[in-house]
Amino acid sequence: MFGNWGKIIRVDMSSKEIKIESWGEDIARKWLGSRGLGIYLMLKEVDPRVEPLSPENKLIIAAGPLTGTSAPTASRYNVITKSPLTGYITYSNSGGYWAAELKKAGYDAVVVEGASEQPMYLYINDDHVELKSASSIWGLKMSETEARIREELKTPDAKVLGIGPAGEKLVRFASIMNDVHRAAGRAGVGAVMGSKKLKAIAVKGTKTIPVADREKFMLVVREKVDKIRKDPVGGGGLPRYGTSVLVNIINENGLYPYKNFQYLQYEHAYEQSGEALAKKYLVRNKPCYACPIACGRVVKLPTVGVSEGPEYESIWAFGSNLGINDLATIVEANHMADEYGFDTISLGGTLATLMELYEKKLVPESDLGDFPPPRFGNTEVLHYYIEKIAERKGIGDKLAEGGYRLAKMYNGEQYFMGVKKLELPAYDPRGAEGHGLGYATNNRGGCHIKNYMISPEILGYPKKMDPHDVSDEKVKMLITFQHITALIDAAGVCLFSTFGLWADDYRDLLNAAMGWNLSTEEYLKIGERIWNAERLFNLKAGLNPLEEDTLPKRFLEEPAPNGPNKGRTVRLREMLPRYYALRGWTPDGRIPESKLRELDLIDFI
Repeated sequence: MFGNWGKIIRVDMSSKEIKIESWGEDIARKWLGSRGLGIYLMLKEVDPRVEPLSPENKLIIAAGPLTGTSAPTASRYNVITKSPLTGYITYSNSGGYWAAELKKAGYDAVVVEGASEQPMYLYINDDHVELKSASSIWGLKMSETEARIREELKTPDAKVLGIGPAGEKLVRFASIMNDVHRAAGRAGVGAVMGSKKLKAIAVKGTKTIPVADREKFMLVVREKVDKIRKDPVGGGGLPRYGTSVLVNIINENGLYPYKNFQYLQYEHAYEQSGEALAKKYLVRNKPCYACPIACGRVVKLPTVGVSEGPEYESIWAFGSNLGINDLATIVEANHMADEYGFDTISLGGTLATLMELYEKKLVPESDLGDFPPPRFGNTEVLHYYIEKIAERKGIGDKLAEGGYRLAKMYNGEQYFMGVKKLELPAYDPRGAEGHGLGYATNNRGGCHIKNYMISPEILGYPKKMDPHDVSDEKVKMLITFQHITALIDAAGVCLFSTFGLWADDYRDLLNAAMGWNLSTEEYLKIGERIWNAERLFNLKAGLNPLEEDTLPKRFLEEPAPNGPNKGRTVRLREMLPRYYALRGWTPDGRIPESKLRELDLIDFI
């Protein structure tokens, strides 16, 4: 097999047994790898009704066939598991250098099952794989964890993936971090790792990843790198200002949420934009492995020294969404979130939920104790609450359960801005209705990057579409985005490569690497299989589509109060039945047997 090694490390944390297992090209041709391999294994091995933080849940960390090769942006891995935040499947994705090192060690994935009584970490050095005690590093933040493991192993260039104190304390929106500042962020994968008492995975690899025809592959790689570099976003805006180049664009288009989505524009947005970050704190760009874009930011701040980020979503989550305008406070909060191991979107979303609950007088003062009052715009709140959530102290213990559960505790569920219990990212769907349909139907909940309709509705990729068009053409574009994103994730490359590349380009790269001759349509069918397989897992876990494929009432019933989208709501009820029909699903959002047979999923019923 080319691209993939056909080798998985299986670790039983209960018995401490480690096995090296094989998987074959027959599976790769249906699932490709990474996110595809992960959902295949989850459907095959895990009861979808399992308690997410129990030993019976599994944590699958998987790279794709292009990961670690010279393909542009080939740095990605996915973490696939049942989420403790949503109760459904999740697949969190990260870049950096860890996944390329795993592939160079000769493996495609690590499957973690069971649970240890004592903290452990896994060390992979080519053919040598062992579990080691993590008792001396349990409780440490991410930078300390990485440094201590490298020192103990006497391997200063080992790549380290792990959890911070938030994952250890089973915060439901804890991340898995790698290279200290890169995050597999969404839906609490760090809490699942913490429940297994697995602190980290350190890896060192020296092998060359096999591709079918290296000379031909490198010709294709050079062509695709050139396309990305010539693209105005992939080769211009992203390297110049990072992902926060979006702040001014999204704000000017009237969908930059302010104060927990109560408003759609923020008058001080420029002061926390990518341009402002570059002017005040940027030291240099930092690319992930094999990335020609280099959107990562290395910054320097007197209070924390040299750090990385923040990304667009984090700037918004700690800034406009909380009514906070001080960029230094936001950068420092982002640094803290990385060190403790938080998903910054859910962390900011949960704090914004608390602030609106407090604003509406639903949180009694007695519940706050000596915590500062959680008012919008109060910078004193941010750093204090982050630390207390990580420690689960005081009301921080309630916040650690996530925004939905917090709102429910105070009878204010209407103030939770999320879908399927996952907090929403930085785009108000009243300004991009196709993006709203994407939120409602995403398999992992209120997520933007698995169906990034901001590309066609705002940025014009692969073509410009009216953000308020709700026709079948718009719905079909969303479905295409869901399939192509599943394909990109399964291949092991970054979504930002779509700023320059599209479906035919990924076909060329995969065929050259794997020695296949599949058509674009056959690759997109793999994406469709992955999307439907994830939906099947959720249905078996108890998903009620007609109740849960929806948006917060604010977007459906409250007209936008300001900006260019003033007066707009999301016409979800017009789009959703056509989405189900165009997918070949039943009118109540379920997958009929005929569709399962078409996608070779019938054996997973």
